[in-house]
Amino acid sequence: MVTRPTTPKSAEELYEIVSQVGEGTFGKVYKARNTGSGKFVALKRIRMEAERDGFPVTAMREIKLLQSLRHDNIVRLYEMMVSNGSVYMVFEYMDHDLTGILSQNQFSFTDAHLKSLCRQMLAGLAYLHHKGVVHRDIKGSNILINNRGELKLGDFGLARFYQKRRKSDYTNRVITLWYRPPELLFGTTVYGPEVDMWSAGCIMLELFTKKPVFQGNDEIHQLDVIYKIIGTPTPERWPEVTSLPWYELVKPKEVVLNHFRELFQKWLSPAALDLAEQLLAYDPAKRVTALQALDAPYFTQEQPRAEAPVGLSTLEGEWHELETKRERAKKRRKTESGT
Repeated sequence: MVTRPTTPKSAEELYEIVSQVGEGTFGKVYKARNTGSGKFVALKRIRMEAERDGFPVTAMREIKLLQSLRHDNIVRLYEMMVSNGSVYMVFEYMDHDLTGILSQNQFSFTDAHLKSLCRQMLAGLAYLHHKGVVHRDIKGSNILINNRGELKLGDFGLARFYQKRRKSDYTNRVITLWYRPPELLFGTTVYGPEVDMWSAGCIMLELFTKKPVFQGNDEIHQLDVIYKIIGTPTPERWPEVTSLPWYELVKPKEVVLNHFRELFQKWLSPAALDLAEQLLAYDPAKRVTALQALDAPYFTQEQPRAEAPVGLSTLEGEWHELETKRERAKKRRKTESGT
């Protein structure tokens, strides 16, 4: 008996799209169901329209990176599919992202839950940095969380391999503005994993306050917002600051004192404040690494112990930044129309 080889199924045959859950750097992200197993996955469709020269180099980088990573706190890439001129990356499905989950009020996170989320984020970063990868886009919508309370870092569209022994030259136009470290705002192009650690400090504060803390409108305003909270950078706090490329252009006009601890002590415990302050050190050389952060007294000594928010399984609906944005727009329209 001759068995004919079966034709591989297209993405459309294999996966049924349920809804759009995100808008990545390079394409849309959908929740889809595997028609055979019934299992949910995330399909990231890579935009090919603008690519006259073949496959986008950015997507190629992301695929190569993800194939080399295996960790509980990094989103899993299952496979690649090509279908009707579109290329899909098939990921494990995560029910929520951090921006979405912080906007809901059905489930309240305890201090133990917040500690677990913070710990999982840092464990993911420690693994990435150990593998010689800098993420360069840590923000709420790229931090994925499932109903078991597991956190995974996603969207590696801007990630790069770096050499641990010497800092490489990169673009400073990376990392979403509210999470962008001051050295990039001062124009440096030579940096390493410490840029992710500043973003992690921003996320840590966001976990407790439920909103992004440094909300600037543009690069200059972003620095002003940072100054108002942690004071102005001085050569004592950051010896290299005056030699950065844009220092003369954007240097602070007046000295502002550091108000960090008084502003956040109502949300964060003393040990949490200590760690957040080390993550948000002005001087990248003094900024705590992910590995050092995991060893901080906040995790090792202070009660309560970290506990995954498994109660998320009781939530109605799924919470992603995309829906949060839509809800906000709906409310805005209602307010404007006076209904």
